[in-house]
Amino acid sequence: MTAINEPSSSPTRDLGLLLTGGGARGAYQVGILRWIARRAPDLHVPILTGVSAGAVNAAKLASSPNSFADTVDELAALWAELTPEKVFRVDAATIGSNAVRWGLRLVSGGSGTSPRARGFLDTSPLRGFLEEALASVDGVITGIDYNLQRGTLRAVAVVATSYSTGQTVVFFKSPHSDPWTRPQRRAVPVDLTIDHIMASAALPIFFPAIQVESQWYGDGGIRMTAPLAPALHLGAGRILAVSTRYDRTQAESDVVAVSGYPPPAQVLGVLLNAVFLDLVDQDALRLENINQLLQTLEPGERGGMRPVRLKVIRPSLDLGRLAAEFEPQLPRAFRFMTRGLGTRETRSPDLLSMLMFQRDYLMRLMAIGEADAERRAAEIEELLEDP
Repeated sequence: MTAINEPSSSPTRDLGLLLTGGGARGAYQVGILRWIARRAPDLHVPILTGVSAGAVNAAKLASSPNSFADTVDELAALWAELTPEKVFRVDAATIGSNAVRWGLRLVSGGSGTSPRARGFLDTSPLRGFLEEALASVDGVITGIDYNLQRGTLRAVAVVATSYSTGQTVVFFKSPHSDPWTRPQRRAVPVDLTIDHIMASAALPIFFPAIQVESQWYGDGGIRMTAPLAPALHLGAGRILAVSTRYDRTQAESDVVAVSGYPPPAQVLGVLLNAVFLDLVDQDALRLENINQLLQTLEPGERGGMRPVRLKVIRPSLDLGRLAAEFEPQLPRAFRFMTRGLGTRETRSPDLLSMLMFQRDYLMRLMAIGEADAERRAAEIEELLEDP
């Protein structure tokens, strides 16, 4: 998905912000936003889309009644106070109980008497944290309606994957857009709730699936083949996409990460990192090709399609390798579990980076985000200027 018809209610090109996933690596996005907030404290971002950890950040931006600068400060403060204990239960009894449940499930042959195995981790603390951070009322994030009504927000969307159907589902709120359907993708208008955010952020295997109405959902990045699509459908003409995936050079990719047989952490890290490849680069290439084609046509010959400007920002450092430096500070029982999976046997523990909700690691990611934004200052400022 690269370019779409111009919404009849908005002939202008609107700014969209796309925040991708990556668990704890979502702190990197906050660093980018902090840099932007210093340069443009009164900025309005009318179209917000988020996936996984990006859904948390997008929901905060969409629901706050304050200025952009103040909202970003609040978001940064929330990430700065995060600890593993505020995201999932880290006591030995809970982790051990979940491990036993999974073990009994595997050896029981699917017997109906075997305990129900959900995620490896109990994320009930995250729900409580989000309910307070997003000021929800009976689970509904009411600040979104307030900002839509006063015109500072045009649309917000979060993406989840239905484990029940295998489809990618875009949950969105916008008075200007109708639902859309594409192969294995559909958009559903809703009043966004904590359940939608929890569903989008439910890391496969580790975080339990979340039930929304009659279906069960997990991380929105699993089958997100067209990450730009929600922002485009919602009317964005300029998109700033912030990824959390470090783009390794060929030389870096050729370095062997493990010696001998790969431990579960390496296999899971490769799988989860593949989830968060987010395909932004492929979508960006298609967008560029469509833009070039449209430039050769007169406006009346474009069939209602429009060029879309895009900038993609991603980490300049490998956040997986960086996570290894902070592993010794993790809570003991949780650290015992991750080491059991083999996080110390790989030189690039991508799995660990997604679960590393350690304050010092998160602060480091925010600092890297600010530095990366400073390096791309001219490009970001050019995109943010009113066309």
